Amino acid sequence: MTATSRIASEQMLFIDGVSGKLGGFLADQRDMMATVSPDVEPLIGSISNLVTGGKRLRALMCYWGWRGAGGVADDEDIVTAGCALELFQAAALIHDDIIDRSDTRRGGPSVHKRFSQLHELNGWALDSGRFGDAAAILTGDLCLSFSEESFTEIGPRAASGSTARRIFNVMRAEVMAGQYLDILEEVAGPVRDRAGSVDRAKSIIRYKSAKYSMEHPLALGGALAGAPADLLEAYSEFSLPLGEAFQLRDDVLGVFGDPETTGKPAGDDLREGKRTVLVGFAINQAVAAEADYVDRMLGNPDLGPDDVASIRSIIVQCGALDATESLIADLSNKAFEALERLPLQEVPLMALRQLAEAAVSRAS
Repeated sequence: MTATSRIASEQMLFIDGVSGKLGGFLADQRDMMATVSPDVEPLIGSISNLVTGGKRLRALMCYWGWRGAGGVADDEDIVTAGCALELFQAAALIHDDIIDRSDTRRGGPSVHKRFSQLHELNGWALDSGRFGDAAAILTGDLCLSFSEESFTEIGPRAASGSTARRIFNVMRAEVMAGQYLDILEEVAGPVRDRAGSVDRAKSIIRYKSAKYSMEHPLALGGALAGAPADLLEAYSEFSLPLGEAFQLRDDVLGVFGDPETTGKPAGDDLREGKRTVLVGFAINQAVAAEADYVDRMLGNPDLGPDDVASIRSIIVQCGALDATESLIADLSNKAFEALERLPLQEVPLMALRQLAEAAVSRAS
């Protein structure tokens, strides 16, 4: 069996294992919640819908961090860790969509929108949007609780005081801090010093996305397998710049991506008011009138196709898109150089390279 076919085989078995464990875990939770009331079933249904399918990127990073540190391929603990990460990711997405007022996720209604539609379909009293937001907040909180419950099932390797537990705890706290920095910049950014907008945006992507998308899952897998400190440090040197490049690519797609592949309306990040590195470059490099226009229009939920096209044009013409692409390239190069220094065997090293290449060159 070639290294490529072995990677594909291992990943398929792992993904199937994670999917199966998620299905069993949520089936048990559904049975438990049914004893409370049949009315709460949509909470479990929403979580189940969100964790079905997807790229399993974070779980795969965790898996190859595990394998690179000597973990065996068929160990149940790494499958459970992948399940916990998928549940944490789902919780983050649910809350993120509420915060961003995003009505779509993966080409369908987001969780708060689904609850709002449930309200309207049944002709219930009061405001459907407020009900949708409240129900989705509770669903996200429940999903976060499930993530912790799943991770705890690992046992001694993830017990209090272990390196894996510390990484898992830090990951969750940093995402919340990064999310706060994101919403703070949306409201404070327009009155803050424009010269610092790019650095503030870089800090946001590091803590809101890069660390929990790449760095922490890879380190978590390594820690569960007993990786020494120097290997975990080497993992970080590779995965942190990769995670930042990954999020920068996401920001570019949020403005220039094709809705058919991203599953979100064109220019949705602009309507949501995201003050990304891309936007930071634009308001610093555009002429004053155009920078003011971007600042003024950012966060307007009623932006039409012409408005989006105008902002895109400014971003391109002032060099903000080129600057962002250059930053993606620099971070990618840094990640791939660190990857080559990792003291790993051929299969996990090649697998991480494949994941990295897909992360920075994706179209969705």
